[in-house]
Amino acid sequence: MIDFFFLLEILSLLAKVLPQSHQNRDSPIFLSQVSDKAIEWSAPFSMAGLVTGVCSPSLPREARCGYVIILMALFWCMEVLPLAVTALFPVVLFPLMNIMDSTKVCMEYLKDTNMLFIGGLMVAIAVEHWNLHKRIALSVLLIVGVRPALLIMGFMTVTAFLSMWISNTATTAMMIPIAQAVLEQLHNSEHEMSPGGDVAGSINKAFELQEGPQKSELNQETQKQDNGHVLTVEEEGELNKEKQLKDMQHVTFCKGMSLSVCYAASIGGIATLTGTTPNLVMKGQVDELFPNNNNVVNFASWFTFAFPTMLVLLALSWIWLQTMFLGFDFRKNFGCGADAAMKAKQKMAYRIIKDEHKKLGPMSFAEIAVTVLFILLVVLWFTRDPGFMPGWATNVFNHNGKSYVTDATVVIFISLLMFLIPSEVPSCFCCARSHQAQEDSTSQIPVTPTLLDWKTINQKMPWNIVILLGGGFALAKGSEESGLSSWLGSKLTPLQNIPSPATVLLVCLLVATFTECTSNVATTTLFLPILASMAQAICLNPLYVMLPCTLSASLAFMLPVATPPNAIAFSYGQLKVLDMAKAGSVLNIVGVLTIMLAINTWGYSLFDLSNFPVWANSTASASCH
Repeated sequence: MIDFFFLLEILSLLAKVLPQSHQNRDSPIFLSQVSDKAIEWSAPFSMAGLVTGVCSPSLPREARCGYVIILMALFWCMEVLPLAVTALFPVVLFPLMNIMDSTKVCMEYLKDTNMLFIGGLMVAIAVEHWNLHKRIALSVLLIVGVRPALLIMGFMTVTAFLSMWISNTATTAMMIPIAQAVLEQLHNSEHEMSPGGDVAGSINKAFELQEGPQKSELNQETQKQDNGHVLTVEEEGELNKEKQLKDMQHVTFCKGMSLSVCYAASIGGIATLTGTTPNLVMKGQVDELFPNNNNVVNFASWFTFAFPTMLVLLALSWIWLQTMFLGFDFRKNFGCGADAAMKAKQKMAYRIIKDEHKKLGPMSFAEIAVTVLFILLVVLWFTRDPGFMPGWATNVFNHNGKSYVTDATVVIFISLLMFLIPSEVPSCFCCARSHQAQEDSTSQIPVTPTLLDWKTINQKMPWNIVILLGGGFALAKGSEESGLSSWLGSKLTPLQNIPSPATVLLVCLLVATFTECTSNVATTTLFLPILASMAQAICLNPLYVMLPCTLSASLAFMLPVATPPNAIAFSYGQLKVLDMAKAGSVLNIVGVLTIMLAINTWGYSLFDLSNFPVWANSTASASCH
């Protein structure tokens, strides 16, 4: 009965708020009203469900666990509470509902994947702290140049590369101001080199003071400007039209550039295991649900699969955005046959990038040290357990055929080095003291700051994501302990009659649509355990479903509220929701098709997806061979 009224209340709420959404969906007032209403209807039913779970031990554990998952899903979708606060629900509800012991639940909140996330962010914070990412971005742009199509390609390439290692949000926040400055210089120089110069400033003041009838009489007369140039009124009208056309082209170019940067940030994040949080959610869920998976998903295997996928999707996105915002004149887009004025304009914009690069000065010792440590980290990640050959962890740190070193071990080791290595070259140890300092007994030896300090980490570390990851792992463990996973698997067995590629395609489209409205972390947290159970039930390799689902969660291209990079691009004012929806809807379809291509070609052989793995075998899949 509770479930029935619960669903009725949801439907009534949607009936109230959906008509308003067409008027002003992005309004803070609208969002607050939805949140307030959500709290009003969710609180009593939440308590009713809690009382039912505690006071009715005869209620199956699967149903109790399912209630907690549905409750958290609704709270995540409606954002009744902060996402990290909702992720703490299992700590309270699982023990009270006799689903899991409190000690087991709490242990799920800081696992190996969480440490991998923390270590990866520490390295990313060090890169940001010493402006190494800005130096990389400007250096690449100096190589690419400022011709329209190549400029978009340059910004997309740099943004995607940086978002592979640092936060997508931080990358977008850094790159968009640089892009706007370059485009503004291009636009200003275009007006300065136009035949009539500044039209508003070129009109004779005496002519401006003429009344309407007198102006009509002078339509065919010429008026002399302050600089001696003579223009007719018709010529001034043509210049005004030309100026308006250039302004429209500039705004359109700005739209395309802003979208290219925010989309490239989301696309680049899928290339590495630490690039975006859904990737780590997938890694943690695989290790949680299939503990004997032989570390099938690690940094090297993920990169081998996802990096080519990212390159293909990035290239297709560049072609689509170039066509949509620059047109089909590819000769003009690539700057072929540019006249002298166009070349001079491009030189002025190029000078901006060069000046910004000069402001950084030569590389400091700290930048060099961070660069060396970063390269060392990537090399250690790739060679730890590459799969096609024994890695250093297998040969050196191996005990009884098992390696105790993971990707988290490597990144935490590099992070610790950053807390130990000084940011400046030590002058000369004790010999660097001055004579005055030796005579002063109260003087202290100056301490050189290290590459990283805890104050910087504490300010920039998103601790809420750590809790959110832990909540997802707790949900996965609760589903397994309560038997909900097995029950879902048994109900999904009819999907065995549908071709596997069709099933995966539908799942990708569903996830790509769902992630437009909810957090991509929450989306993967909710979908992955269910998809894992479905794969076991139909004797399908779980990675064949879980990998595409994870990548599809990053395809949040249609709405400003879908992901922080979109919101940052939208905040600059040139974009409208319709612009983002038009460009993003096509990219969503392109992204899903690219993921389907990847999982059915190089991903199929890389992860041996044609066979149902032994590590995925369970009571739910005892008949699989």
